[in-house]
This record gives sequence, structure tokens and C-alpha cells, in this order.
Amino acid sequence: MTLNDLKIAVVGLGYVGLPLAVEFGKKRPVVGFDISETRIAELRSGRDHTLETDSDALKAARFLSFTTAVDDLRGCTCFIVTVPTPIDEHKNPDLTPLLKASETVGKVLKRGDIVIYESTVYPGCTEDDCVPVLENFSGLKFNQDFFCGYSPERINPGDKEHRVTTIKKVTSGSTPEIADLVDALYNEIISAGTHKASSIKVAEAAKVIENTQRDLNIALINELALIFNKMGIDTEAVLQAAGSKWNFLPFRPGLVGGHCIGVDPYYLTHKAQSIGYHPEIILAGRRLNDSMGAYVVAQLVKAMTKRRLHVDGARILVMGLAFKENCPDLRNTRVVDIVAELEDYNCQVDVFDPWASTQEAQHEYGITPVNQPEPEAYDGIILAVAHRQFGEMGVEAIRKFGRPGHVLYDLKYLFPAHASDLRL
Repeated sequence: MTLNDLKIAVVGLGYVGLPLAVEFGKKRPVVGFDISETRIAELRSGRDHTLETDSDALKAARFLSFTTAVDDLRGCTCFIVTVPTPIDEHKNPDLTPLLKASETVGKVLKRGDIVIYESTVYPGCTEDDCVPVLENFSGLKFNQDFFCGYSPERINPGDKEHRVTTIKKVTSGSTPEIADLVDALYNEIISAGTHKASSIKVAEAAKVIENTQRDLNIALINELALIFNKMGIDTEAVLQAAGSKWNFLPFRPGLVGGHCIGVDPYYLTHKAQSIGYHPEIILAGRRLNDSMGAYVVAQLVKAMTKRRLHVDGARILVMGLAFKENCPDLRNTRVVDIVAELEDYNCQVDVFDPWASTQEAQHEYGITPVNQPEPEAYDGIILAVAHRQFGEMGVEAIRKFGRPGHVLYDLKYLFPAHASDLRL
């Protein structure tokens, strides 16, 4: 099979799949497949609720079509799987979406076809978990009748500078020839270039350690913040001073959520434990980062108590629900840890986020964000996400939501130290 023979299907049109399908759809025929009829109807109307693409970009992808029908995939020869790989309530990898997508592809797989996975997994998952599903549903033999590749996603939701085309892409294939073909395919759209890994397992491992490294670095800064808070030292001031050295890494403390950093390390630790190794450092970082919501609430409660504000029945405003600033992505947001902890103290919590979908917040977390906070209504205010709207409001306007004597906790260093009562 040559590059010209590849007829692409992108399976899964979320934050990862849609931008990829759009870029390929500017150059060659692409079938964008998703199991959600609502999602497909939205995209056909020229709208993307994730805000990763806009109507102009969708129009520019003139070779891109959308479908929920599996039969529409039968004419494709290259299937790129971009479905979520979450964790379950026990922090174990949940491969259900990935294996279901593999079943779908397996039903339409033909001799000579290529299946490329972009979903974040542990090393070995493509060949050990996905390939058997493809073989079972297609009746074909791996590396004889069909082939695989792995090119991990590097999407950064809400980032308008680092886009799918401007981030260097790791590629790999199940044979040297397929590796070359997969690499050439991605080079059609990736202006930043590619890095061809020596094997699928190497590419899988490279992806999972990218976010594990970030997770551990943030865990270190979070632990430093806990230490400095006990010492009465402003953490941001320390980090600014240390950052004056050229090789100091600019991490900041905070909640660690989202679809990658708070999830991917568990894929690696799961695999490590399955081969008999207990990864102490990675899991210690995960435990610390997962505990930050409770720590934030403990600090707030302590400050309120010092001001003789009744915690039981107090009204608290949490500003921000998305896992990061300036995007609507609620996946694995750890702001919900703050909300749950406050509710354990019998506080009445209002969540305000101009980016978040009310329907999604209700469906995923049982939280109904308020359209607008009430003036002079809250005993405590937590700036949990640094949305630009909050910065534009200014601290004085935010303070007006609070009652006299309220506590303002600036979790994201959105304002100068003197403007808030607490900082992480």
C-alpha cells in the first residue's frame, strides 16, 4: 500500500479526533466517525462545542464527512482511533472505549488495512489488548493481513498556539515499512515534523511518561507549597525567585486534573504492577496531587474559623469548574474534590464557570453551575480556575460577591498576593 492508497477514517471525534480529522480533511478524503448522533449533528451544522475548531476550520476541511454508520467505514483503508482512555473509580485503566472502537474497526477491516491508535495507553496495549480484538472481529492475521501503528495524541485543550499541526508528532508502525508509511502520512499535516520511534511499545511508553513527568513535577511543587505555607512563606514569591535561574522549571502548585496528567500515570503504574514492580515515586506523586482539594478546603475552613465565620451552613462560591483555564473541558476536573469536601462540612456551594456546559456539569458531576453569583452572599470565595473573565472582572468586583469579613482564596495566583486572603 502506498500513501496515495490511504483512505482515512478517524474513529472518535472529541478533543483529539476532530482537530486531526479537520487537518487531514483539508488534503484528502476523511470519514469522521463517532457513536454520538448528537455530536455528528453538531459537526454537520458547523459547530464544535469543545471549541477546538471553529466553523471556518470545519468549512476548510472540504474532504471531511461525518457519520455514525459503521457501514460508511467500509471504503476506508486507514483507521485512526482517537477515543478516550479513562480510569475507573479504583484508579485502574478503563479500556472499554478503546476495545469497543477496536471491535467497530475489526468489523470493517480488510486485507492490507492499517489501524493507528492515538489514545494514551500503557506500553504493550496496542499489540496485547487491541490487536486480538481486531483479529477476532475481522478474521484476519496481524502483520500478515493487516497492520498497526501508534502515534500518541499531543493535544492541549484550549491552547490556540500549540495546535495539532505545530506540535512534533511521535509515530511508529508494526513493521519497518508500515512505520515509514505512518510517518509519511502524519508528515502531510504536521508542520513541526515527526519523530519515528523504533517500535510501537517505545511510542506508547514515550507518551505515558510525558504526563507522568509533569505530574511528578507538579507534585513536588505542591509539596513545597505545603511546607512553605506552614512556614508562613509565600510560595509564588519563592518560585519567582528560584525561576531567576535559567534552568529552573516553571511549574506551579494546584489541582491536577484533566484527561492526561491526572490519568496517564495510572496506566503506567498499572502495567508496572502487572509485571511485579511497585512504582513508589509515581504513586506518591499521584496521592499528593489527589489530596490537594481536601488541603485547599482545610485552609479555607481554618481561615474562616479564625474570623469567627460559621463553617456549618456557610455559603461558598467556587469560581471555575473546568480542569484548566479558558476551555470548557470538564474531564477529570479536580475542582469537584473541593466542592465535595465543602459539602462534607455542610457548606452551601455555588459553582460559577462561564466556560462550562451546564448540561455536562449536571450529567458528569451532579453540579448545576449558577449563571451569575449573588452579590454580598458568600462567606468564602475560591478562585479555582484562572479563566480570563475572572482576571478581567478584577479582584474588587469579585470581592463584592462576598459578605463582610469573607475569605478570598486565590488558588491560581490570578491576582497579587496582597489582594487575596489565602494563596496556595
